[in-house]
Amino acid sequence: MKAIVTVVGKDREGIIAPICTRLADYKVNVLDISQTILQGYFTMIMMVDVSKSTVDFAQLVGALEALGEQMELTIHAQREDIFNAMHRI
Repeated sequence: MKAIVTVVGKDREGIIAPICTRLADYKVNVLDISQTILQGYFTMIMMVDVSKSTVDFAQLVGALEALGEQMELTIHAQREDIFNAMHRI
């Protein structure tokens, strides 16, 4: 199963590594990644494969949200099908 992970927060050094490390800890594979800086705000969106994850999806979501709080970022994860349904015109 694929999921979409979004990250938003004030830009600073060292944002990407802890997030990707946490994903790797749970055997989540990053398939695609895009990031940019918008007027001092870091924004990133990743497509990830969670099919081999060592935790269920709800636990992964919670772990990413907790990491976001620690890093003063907003991190959300959604299943790809839900993300697509919400953004379909």
